[in-house]
Amino acid sequence: MKSLNFKSKNFDKSLESLLNQRRKKLQSSSVSVTNIIRDVKKNGDKALLKYEKRFNKNNVIVPTSKQISNSIKSLDKKVKQAIDAAYNRIYKFHSLQKLRNISYTDKYKNKIDYKYVPLESVAIYVPGSTASYPSSVLMNAIPAIVAGVKRIVMINPGYKGKQNPAVLYAAKKCKIKEIYSIGGPSAIAAAAYGTKKIKPVNKIVGPGNSYVAAAKKEVFGDIGIEAMTAGPSEILIVADKTSNPEWIASDLLGQAEHDSLAQCILISKDQKILEQTKNEISKQLKELPRLSIASKSLTTNGILMFVNSDTKIIEIINKIGPEHLELNTKNYKSLIPKIKNAGSICLGKYAVMAMTDYGVPGTNHVLPTNKTSKYSSGLSVSEFVKKISYINLSKKGIESLGPSAITLANYERLEGHAQSIIKRIRRK
Repeated sequence: MKSLNFKSKNFDKSLESLLNQRRKKLQSSSVSVTNIIRDVKKNGDKALLKYEKRFNKNNVIVPTSKQISNSIKSLDKKVKQAIDAAYNRIYKFHSLQKLRNISYTDKYKNKIDYKYVPLESVAIYVPGSTASYPSSVLMNAIPAIVAGVKRIVMINPGYKGKQNPAVLYAAKKCKIKEIYSIGGPSAIAAAAYGTKKIKPVNKIVGPGNSYVAAAKKEVFGDIGIEAMTAGPSEILIVADKTSNPEWIASDLLGQAEHDSLAQCILISKDQKILEQTKNEISKQLKELPRLSIASKSLTTNGILMFVNSDTKIIEIINKIGPEHLELNTKNYKSLIPKIKNAGSICLGKYAVMAMTDYGVPGTNHVLPTNKTSKYSSGLSVSEFVKKISYINLSKKGIESLGPSAITLANYERLEGHAQSIIKRIRRK
């Protein structure tokens, strides 16, 4: 991992350079992604199957109900119980996010309503192939269920024709009837534009690698995506002399093992903590099954920062806007009010980010990455509804309020607007 010291003259420049290196890599996949999307849009299932065979060694687009049920039967009972427990926690928390319609009647008896209408269809992208994330099924589907979305589609890459049984069980738990064994940019294109086997959807949500994130941006406008970028994982940890280096190292490795483009950053006022954590990472890394992925992530994107100032630490956090933020410090309460940019924040030494990854607390793990926390939030019920205004004007209402609208229409030289109002006002 690279080390930075805020006392260095080039600290800010060096930090920005390291952050930009990763951002460029996240954006570099767009050209190949565009070609894949164009191919699927034109050639449908034929192109989709071509990319599945190439990237996932998979020749199955639509798994049969028998294949799904047989796969689920093989799943350990304890894993099923863990998924059930997470489902209940996530559902309970997201149920609290239900939105209330607004109805307003003014003194002229004009009635204005503002109603939340669920989207008709969404596709949830669940990473797969050589990895499996049943938690991502729950995180994406449950807010849509609470919002009232009728058609929820799961796109999840299998490997050699097989999907993960835990992912399939989680989909069954969420009563998802349309399951497709596809992934990557070609899957995004298929869900966005449709093929003979797949009907298009109104919106696609869910985390993925840099190629998936680029594909979602590419189709945006034709369909909806989340307001944020849910790309490769990020974690920023703030530690002090009371922190446990062994715990912090495992927290960093927990995010590094997601993806070679994941970013892990540790900031501390205590140089000793930084050194001890670095040693612990080397020690624990050897025991990690996904060692090569985690190692590449830490070597390429990992940063250890010595920053002996709370003001500077806050400035760095808000500049980076990390997906995951852990305040593993004794004084975390004094930092909270000043932090404006982060996807989710874990407070204190026991609030480990890995818990939130599995939905056990109830919060969502589909979060903004790559600085998008500066203007967006994690996945919630509001992502699955649209808002419609209903306006019912009374005769008295248009006669009382109409003159103001006419004045503005004339000022803007839109005579047609003015006339459409004038014609409805009673002549005196």
